[in-house]
Amino acid sequence: MIKLALTGSIGMGKSATAAMFAARGVPVYDADAAVHRVYAPGGEAVAPLEAEFPGVTGTDGGIDRIKLRQRVLNNSSAMKRLEEIVHPIVGGQQLGFLQKAMAGGHGIVVLDIPLLFETGGDKRADAILVVSAPPEVQRARVLARGQMTEAEFEAILARQVPDSVKRSRADFIIDTSQGFAAAEARVEEILAELRKRLADTGSDVGSGTG
Repeated sequence: MIKLALTGSIGMGKSATAAMFAARGVPVYDADAAVHRVYAPGGEAVAPLEAEFPGVTGTDGGIDRIKLRQRVLNNSSAMKRLEEIVHPIVGGQQLGFLQKAMAGGHGIVVLDIPLLFETGGDKRADAILVVSAPPEVQRARVLARGQMTEAEFEAILARQVPDSVKRSRADFIIDTSQGFAAAEARVEEILAELRKRLADTGSDVGSGTG
């Protein structure tokens, strides 16, 4: 089974690209969705995060992500502690995903991980796809959402591996500023290449899906 790691900085169009793979039958592990699950009421991360950062639990009993972000942003030691708590929990969910995909006979899976390089996840992938766009496009997309200030956007960028470095370490790149049709065509090309790799190694690639 080929594990294709999908990553990209904030506002690059990573989620939309992941959806293109899912639409083609490829199992997609969404690291952000996994974090949402463990932050939700009753989630595994709620109690340890509240113990470490008192007051970040919302009225619904889950983690208030805005409060948590305010506590750790621009605080490297707090961010490190957050990662030490959350990453092992999320890692367990990823392992379960991989086991299920393998049992289902899938030859290709996508691991959608925003902080791939920052967390060393690239070392556990067979190939890396970086979703990218020009800086001005990225900034316009993020600020148009109205979910964070420009200062918060800059703080997030500061702790992420620069886009240029990600691109230099990628096996595949999709420039989402070229539009959906171009991105979908590139997804098809990447899947064709990965299926060829599977065929060359004698693996069973299934019938047209991941």
